[in-house]
Amino acid sequence: MTSVETAAEHERILREIESTDTSCIGPTLRSVYDGHEHGPFMEKLDVRIRNHDREIEKMCNHHFQGFVDSITELLKVRGEAQKLKSQVTETNRHLQDDGKELIGSMEELQKCRVQQRNMASTIDKLSHCLPVLEMYSRLQEQMRAKRYYPALRTLEQLEHTCLPRAGQYRFCSIMAENSPKLRTQIRDTAMTQLRDFLESIRKHSDKIGETAIRQAQLQRSLDSSVSSQPRAPIGLRSRKEAVVEGAGPDSGEQDGGPLSEEDSGVLDVGDEEEEDEVPGAQDLVDFSPVYCCLHIYTVLGLRDVFENYYRKQRRKQARLVLQPHSNMHETLEGYQRYFNQIVGFFVVEDHVLHTTQGLVNRAYVEELWELALSKLIAALRTHCSYCDNPDLVLDLKNLIVLFADTLQGFGFLVSQLFDMLLEMREQYGEILLKRWNATFRQVLDQDNFSPIPVSTEDEYKHYTSQFPMQDPDLDKLPFPKKLPFSEFVPKVYCQLKEFIYACLKYSEDLHLSSTEVDDMIRKSTNLLLTRTLSHCLQYAIKKKNVGLAELVQVIINTTHLELSCHFLEEFISNITNVPPDSANATKLYGTSTFKDARHAAESEIYTNINAKIDQFLQLADYDWMAPVPGGGTPEASDYLLDLIAFLKSTFSVFTNLPGTPVEHATLPGKVAQTACMSACKHISTSLTQLLLDPEVRQISLGALHQLNADVQECEGFARAGPVAGFQGDTLLLAFSDLRQLLELFTLWDWSTYLADYGKPSSKYLRVNPNTALTLLEKMKETSRKINVFAQFRKTDRDRQKLIDAIVKQLRGLVAQHHA
Repeated sequence: MTSVETAAEHERILREIESTDTSCIGPTLRSVYDGHEHGPFMEKLDVRIRNHDREIEKMCNHHFQGFVDSITELLKVRGEAQKLKSQVTETNRHLQDDGKELIGSMEELQKCRVQQRNMASTIDKLSHCLPVLEMYSRLQEQMRAKRYYPALRTLEQLEHTCLPRAGQYRFCSIMAENSPKLRTQIRDTAMTQLRDFLESIRKHSDKIGETAIRQAQLQRSLDSSVSSQPRAPIGLRSRKEAVVEGAGPDSGEQDGGPLSEEDSGVLDVGDEEEEDEVPGAQDLVDFSPVYCCLHIYTVLGLRDVFENYYRKQRRKQARLVLQPHSNMHETLEGYQRYFNQIVGFFVVEDHVLHTTQGLVNRAYVEELWELALSKLIAALRTHCSYCDNPDLVLDLKNLIVLFADTLQGFGFLVSQLFDMLLEMREQYGEILLKRWNATFRQVLDQDNFSPIPVSTEDEYKHYTSQFPMQDPDLDKLPFPKKLPFSEFVPKVYCQLKEFIYACLKYSEDLHLSSTEVDDMIRKSTNLLLTRTLSHCLQYAIKKKNVGLAELVQVIINTTHLELSCHFLEEFISNITNVPPDSANATKLYGTSTFKDARHAAESEIYTNINAKIDQFLQLADYDWMAPVPGGGTPEASDYLLDLIAFLKSTFSVFTNLPGTPVEHATLPGKVAQTACMSACKHISTSLTQLLLDPEVRQISLGALHQLNADVQECEGFARAGPVAGFQGDTLLLAFSDLRQLLELFTLWDWSTYLADYGKPSSKYLRVNPNTALTLLEKMKETSRKINVFAQFRKTDRDRQKLIDAIVKQLRGLVAQHHA
């Protein structure tokens, strides 16, 4: 059964081999070997092959005759083919012989065509390579000439246009490899030139600023002389503008750039200038390095990098420029250099702002200016605080005004500078007050406090021109004559005018109205009068070596200065063109100042006279235990006679200075009267104090008689009228208290005193019971000691009892008075 199946399988495989393409027979044969029956299969295969061979042989035998006929026909064709071959060979030989010349000509033609094609190709290649070489040569020439912006444009054209057309050549590859290096070299060289430019303008910013300020000063002087012409803007429009007008980043030239070959990027600060023209500040600067570097970085696509670098470097330079020197306040040149540097910095920035498109913008410049303003004002406040010279402050003010006007011409806001100048004016006023304080003291120290003698009309006019004095009576007097005041008056008046002029100088060019200037001057003048001059006068009055004659002259001087105050107000109104009666006009306080000084001098006169009186009273040497004189009235004491003589001579000097008309040298009447009354009251009070001095424990009636004689001498002086103007016996009232006290004791009129005490019509109305009690106790003690051995006499005992009774009543009055 198995062999049958195997035979059937082999049969099937053989059919597949017969009917299947030989390329797919592999799997079939593999199945034979997988079954391990290949031996029988091979036998089966051989049988099948023999069967097919027999069939082939049968088919060949069937077609054999046709095959023989075909062979016969083929042999006939071979003969004919041999004939044809010989004919073709002969024809080819003849053709080859005939075509040798043609082939030679064709080869020559081919060579010519190849040469022609090579020449055309060479010409084409050279037409693309020569522009590359020419442009590269031009690039090298521009690099040698330092024309970097045109070189960068040439390099860009070379890379994007010429090299792609030229093809892949070795020299093109070398050029392409060198292009980034050249671009980097151009960028670095331009940046180096920019750094040199920045360093140069940093060093020469003071020169630029000096030129800009001088130009502004010249423009201001022209404006003041030709006010009808409109003021030209300062700085930005000049002959240089034609060069840089088209120098923005988008501009350029065909074979170069906006810069000439001579542009070096450094400052041109030569000393040669035209005599009749001040060059513009921007004319001193060659800005080509900035423009060149800006164009180069723009082409390279690095404009933002360049802008950031430029602004960062300029901010650093701004901080350096705004840093003042430590000793700047010592000289005006220090401030000038400082201002010149700042002006130079902002002139450059303003020019860059207007000649480049976006390298710096208005916001950036204004930010720098705000920074500069804050640092500048802080520096000026610090350094000005060290200044004590008003001339330097005034020069500095003028310099700041010129500085502000210069920058205002370039469009910068300078209102804060003028506000700071108003602050500086307060300091300037304080410095002026210090200087005038020294001046006034010097004038007072040098004054002789004597009326001014004038011998000629020229001298008289000289003094009247210095001081506004209107006195027709004095004008009529013949020469020589004396002015009522001393040298102090015209000198002080002139110094007051000089102070006003100094205040006016500071107020100029501050853009203030006439009313504001007038108010500032008046306030400063009031400070000078009420503080400085007042203190100086007080100093002069309080000096130890000032005599009565000097004090009298001070009173006369201050009286004339007081009268001149309205002339000062007119003087201020004339220079400020503001009427003195304006509603907002500040009034001068000179009248009160001079009144206060005069009152101080008057008080000092009273004090000095009383001090002199005290010196005389210190010489008083009373014998308080002196007996009652036997006959007549005792003579006045020597010290009192000397005192009266001094008072007479003193008041004589007060009322009539030697060599001067009375109406021009007299002390004001009330002052003389007050001085005389004060002297008399002081004498009366001092004598009363001598009586009541606690150290004087005993007083005799004889001592009271001596004191009564001295008081009578004083009353005689008062009755003689040493000073005119007293009505009746007014001056005697100074001694009325002492007079009634002495009469009460010398007349021993106690009954009247006690009976009339408290009545308005009392004879001893001015006698205080306490004073009377004190003096009576001293006399009681004296009487007790004198009569110690006579106490058994009836008269003495009665007198002692009477004194005791009076003392008791006086004590009662004192107690009543206190109650």
